[in-house]
Amino acid sequence: MKLTGAQAMIRCLELEGVEYVFGLPGGAILPTFDAVYDSKIKFILVRHEQGATHMADGYARATGRTGVVLVTSGPGATNTVTGLATAYMDSVPMVCITGQVATHAIGSDAFQEADVVGITRPVTKHNYLVKDVKDLPRIMKEAFYIANSGRPGPVLVDFPVDVSRQVTEFEYPKTVAIRGYHPNPPINMEQVKKAADLIMQAKRPVLYVGGGAVGSGAGKELLELVNKTGIPVTTTVLGLGVFPETHPSSLRMLGMHGTHYANYSVQNSDVLIAVGARFDDRVTGKIDKFAPHAKIVHVDIDPASISKTIKVDVSIVGDVKPVLKEFSKLLKDKRPQMKEWLAQIEVWKKKHPLKYDQSTEEILQEYVIDQVAKLTNHKAVVTTGVGQHQMWTAQWYQFESPRSMINSGGLGTMGYGFPSAIGAQLGRPNETVVCFDGDGSFQMTMCELVTASFYKIPVKIILLDNGHHGMVRQWQELFYRERYSASVLGPSNPDFLKIAEASGLFAKRVERKDEVIPGIKAVLAHAGPALLHCRVAKKENVYPMVPAGNALDQIIDMA
Repeated sequence: MKLTGAQAMIRCLELEGVEYVFGLPGGAILPTFDAVYDSKIKFILVRHEQGATHMADGYARATGRTGVVLVTSGPGATNTVTGLATAYMDSVPMVCITGQVATHAIGSDAFQEADVVGITRPVTKHNYLVKDVKDLPRIMKEAFYIANSGRPGPVLVDFPVDVSRQVTEFEYPKTVAIRGYHPNPPINMEQVKKAADLIMQAKRPVLYVGGGAVGSGAGKELLELVNKTGIPVTTTVLGLGVFPETHPSSLRMLGMHGTHYANYSVQNSDVLIAVGARFDDRVTGKIDKFAPHAKIVHVDIDPASISKTIKVDVSIVGDVKPVLKEFSKLLKDKRPQMKEWLAQIEVWKKKHPLKYDQSTEEILQEYVIDQVAKLTNHKAVVTTGVGQHQMWTAQWYQFESPRSMINSGGLGTMGYGFPSAIGAQLGRPNETVVCFDGDGSFQMTMCELVTASFYKIPVKIILLDNGHHGMVRQWQELFYRERYSASVLGPSNPDFLKIAEASGLFAKRVERKDEVIPGIKAVLAHAGPALLHCRVAKKENVYPMVPAGNALDQIIDMA
């Protein structure tokens, strides 16, 4: 079958089972968009290419499938860099196809030319420049394989316009063989047994679980292991939901804004079992004081992550799902050995619960999040921007299932929340998708309101407007003598209600505490996209908090 390069590109996507493509057209990619016209793939036209990457990212995190982006050359391609970096840091599978000027013009400073391969190399798992149309089927097969194997990540395919017009005899490869790339190494059972022996000797073990367990689909195996052994579990912000937070063995989230009892448990553990986590600095606090009494077991698909930050005692390179299955075979009920440990954890839980001032008449962000959680029975797919609202959502929603908390953890990308909610909603059309966003984060990508409206994507935006870059303001209050430099937004914030309504959304505003629950109910009940604008307390801080440079158990909290 003879196809042009553009037609071959779209046929590759069809054969990979791609459901949605997110993007925006332009000159260098027009032949490919012409081929999209004849395809059954659903194309979502965004208002900015960064929004396309976040939508593809949200779709991928919500479904486990690879998100796909299609944009033009030059600025269209460079506008994807932040989204690629976000996906790269959080190990999200994505294939980003960028138009490029004709091969003979590359390097000549042609109109809308950029060295996209060079620019994106540090923020992609791999990237390609297609020089010959005959290579295209192989490249696309490899791109999808690389994106969603081993430690997942974004792959970029730069597609010159002249190659898209060339004709080839199309044949899609059935298999992939990439020299030197072995993403699923066999599990070293000697290491698994060594780790199991260490865990069985422990009196104060803790499971520390990250986003790798979500990506592996290891929620069931983790629950079975904990139910069998009784070992308490704490998760990172990217691991939220992989273990139900209502479970008695849950310590909730650890780290800078984690619970006291999660942090105390890690710091006092004698064996710490890290599963699909990378010892991020927001988790460890001061590195030389992290888990000072613990032997550390680290299970991860990426060998480069092991002992990268924290030296570990037993390393297991491999997919965490089968490793947890092996642990379940080898480990026994540890509750008899852990009586004192579990009793101590219960003391910490009772002494240091998560709390907020429920008596105030101001609308607090925690109150809004808490009420949304109750009204959705903790079962919505939740996305967030970045900042205070993100941390309060992590603390107060109480996630019960994997792939239910979608946020930018590693890069901390403001503007991520709303477009990622659009992608998540398309990936899971029969579920409620709620985006908690702050006024600062929301304004970075609120142009995508039109996208949600045009395609009737029924996302629910809970806009928590405190008139500040809230986390920046918090740090300035605590560590910069209340010198609020460029953190105050309030006087210049737009009328979000009018913007939402002008974009075609249903919108409501709440300014009193007694309006919050009726407002949430109205937005959740609306059939299409909807926004609830909440005017919340302007100067409230996220606690507990481990200040930068402190040990994980050196925690400050509200009075």
